[in-house]
Amino acid sequence: MTTGVPVLRRATAAIHGRPAAETLRDALDELDPAPLASDINDHDDGSGLWDVSGIFGEAPDEVALALLADAHGSDSFVVERIEDRDWVAQVRAELTPVEAGRFVVFGSHDRERIGPNRIGLEIEAAQAFGTGHHATTRGCLLALDTLLRRGFVARRVADIGGGTGVLAMAATSVWPAVAIAGDIDPVATVTARENVAANGVASRVSCVTAAGFRHPRLHAAAPFDLVFANILAGPLKRIAPQMAAAQETGGVAILSGILSRQAAGVVAVYRGWGYRVIERVPIDGWTTLVLGMHR
Repeated sequence: MTTGVPVLRRATAAIHGRPAAETLRDALDELDPAPLASDINDHDDGSGLWDVSGIFGEAPDEVALALLADAHGSDSFVVERIEDRDWVAQVRAELTPVEAGRFVVFGSHDRERIGPNRIGLEIEAAQAFGTGHHATTRGCLLALDTLLRRGFVARRVADIGGGTGVLAMAATSVWPAVAIAGDIDPVATVTARENVAANGVASRVSCVTAAGFRHPRLHAAAPFDLVFANILAGPLKRIAPQMAAAQETGGVAILSGILSRQAAGVVAVYRGWGYRVIERVPIDGWTTLVLGMHR
């Protein structure tokens, strides 16, 4: 089985310091062919090094990449093909339904096993993160379930690092909300669109390829009263200013992808941007944070 997704390539180079990384990323975006998405990531090991990466839908100009690295004083860009695999055949046998409060995430092969009093989210094993089996996705769904029990209602939802689109779909399954699911990986965007259509919410969930909030649709739809961001602690810290700018006062952010030992550091950053902790959901060494915006 094939997905019809073109061969993707990732170009990555390391450079010292966040300002230099941001400048190099902006320059990378100006290449021809331009990357479909770009991002920066801290090595988070005390070295001060940051990775600058771009995902390309066609082979990047490696001469231009070399000139770019030389001009900015970075390491040479390493270009690698993003592996194209058929995850469905490999994972389907292991993909059992996952329950998280009122939600149950399942594959189409388990459709008949879902009880009538559950909110079903049909997700196929695919080349994207978010089948509900990981503690971070389950933590987000449990946090959403708690918000529902407390009477919270969202109208505009952003799902940053959306993967399969499961969190955006969960929100639109319980509220008459509109949502935007963004992911840096174009393969995830394709997967999310397929899942959104299969769950009948395509009219209310848009799927875009974006790093953080860097997309015109996300800018136009803000402010959001609910934001999911299931990524990693480092990127969560870096997008805190973007999230605060895009968050409705009184709104809620559900943050995950955080190892429990990293949670205090993430909380400290977000407190500086006007958030306070509403709840923590620890599962298997990971912590999901539920934060409220109170500027």
